[in-house]
Amino acid sequence: MTSTMHAVRAHRRGGPEQFVYESAPCPEPAGGEVLVAVYAASITAGELEWDASWTDSLDGTGRDRTPTIPSHEVSGVVVEVGAGVTDLAVGDEVYGLIPFTRDGAAAEYVAVPASMLAAKPSQLDHDRTAAVPLAALTAWQALVDHAGLQPGQHVLVHGGAGGVGTFAVQIATTLGGRVTATASARDTDFVTALGAQGVIDYRAERFEDLVRDADVVLDLVGGETQDRSWVTLRPGGTLISIVQPPDPEKAAAHDVRALFFIVEPDRAGLMAIAELIDKGRLMPVVDRVVPLTETRAAYEALVTEHPRGKVVLHVDGNRST
Repeated sequence: MTSTMHAVRAHRRGGPEQFVYESAPCPEPAGGEVLVAVYAASITAGELEWDASWTDSLDGTGRDRTPTIPSHEVSGVVVEVGAGVTDLAVGDEVYGLIPFTRDGAAAEYVAVPASMLAAKPSQLDHDRTAAVPLAALTAWQALVDHAGLQPGQHVLVHGGAGGVGTFAVQIATTLGGRVTATASARDTDFVTALGAQGVIDYRAERFEDLVRDADVVLDLVGGETQDRSWVTLRPGGTLISIVQPPDPEKAAAHDVRALFFIVEPDRAGLMAIAELIDKGRLMPVVDRVVPLTETRAAYEALVTEHPRGKVVLHVDGNRST
């Protein structure tokens, strides 16, 4: 293996302006890890504001990790296997979510715990596969693991056209849920095509005047939107947020369950998602694909625009995807 690689790194904490495309040491897989040749990676809005992106702990109390490599959704091929790994082999096409407390995949190679990777969906190329892990796992864990969504239940998804929202609408529909989503007027037809039975223009309409007795509210927005959501739930319903912890007193006052969670790497979830994709029941939405060398501009676009779906980094234009 080569001792160096091309990567995007930030040498000090900050925003996209800190990113430099440069030569960096190629990682070596430790025990239980594999080295993945990155074919594509995906980026996440807000990632650079998280303590975990810069330290080795979720709350920022750990050691500084700079220079650090961003982008934690990966699709690629295993090129080296660390000690003790028996379930993956060189040549396997894999995808997965890399913990934010580790270096990410905006590089030619990344070392990843084998347990956090699963076989890549056979029906997708690497670029589209890279758009799947974080967003789809977040939606899957919210609706399946935390909400226990059942067929026939009503789900209100806030932000139905975003990276997580597009998967949430599709997964809830696939599980037999009845989906109402909030989105901008321009995205109404798009979110309807994903499976939503109702789409509310959040700029022109008050969703709390239109939705009652929802079984699940998936809050992907936070703030005022979360606070206005309590009245949309039936007694015993569930509000799940990935943005901010809900107020437990307000949850008790409305007789509902409320929780906040952070997505975790999950091979079983990735396998279930890949199966849905290969059956044609789930599809990632990609806003754009850019070369690895344009990583800085891609992150800037997340701040200045509202991409429909994910922004993907294509790594090494000489590779076939």
